[in-house]
Amino acid sequence: MSKTYKKASTPEQIPALFTEAWMQRDADMLASLFTEDAEFVNVVGLWWHNRDDIREAHAYGFDKIFGGSELVLRKTTVKYLSDDIAVVHARMRLKDQTATGDTKAPSLRQNIFSFVVQKLEESWICVSAHNTDIIPGAETNIIDKEGKFKSVNYRK
Repeated sequence: MSKTYKKASTPEQIPALFTEAWMQRDADMLASLFTEDAEFVNVVGLWWHNRDDIREAHAYGFDKIFGGSELVLRKTTVKYLSDDIAVVHARMRLKDQTATGDTKAPSLRQNIFSFVVQKLEESWICVSAHNTDIIPGAETNIIDKEGKFKSVNYRK
């Protein structure tokens, strides 16, 4: 990552810059938002422990899974834990994920990102991120007796 990328001057700019990097399919730009030793957990629980692994995972994703996708930032909230640490939640929408197997036209996905960010010098950088899919009508997940994972609602 020898190129210089935009830095976040406020915590709420992290999800906006993440979305911008996503839409440019620029894994280096996306990784520049994270500290060297950042943590990232994706929607299926894959866990990356540093900026290089985060970059590599997203480069693969842009090449194989999300090359024609559109990520839209819908809402951002910030909770300051101190003057230089904040938790940023961002609701996003993903469409046009690459088809695979018997899923010829993947549906729209909604997700919530949690970013833990820290102010270093004059800019904000992400130290940890967690991406969670929103499953409409579900309360939790369960694995049935055949070992199949599914989202369920106990109230129905």
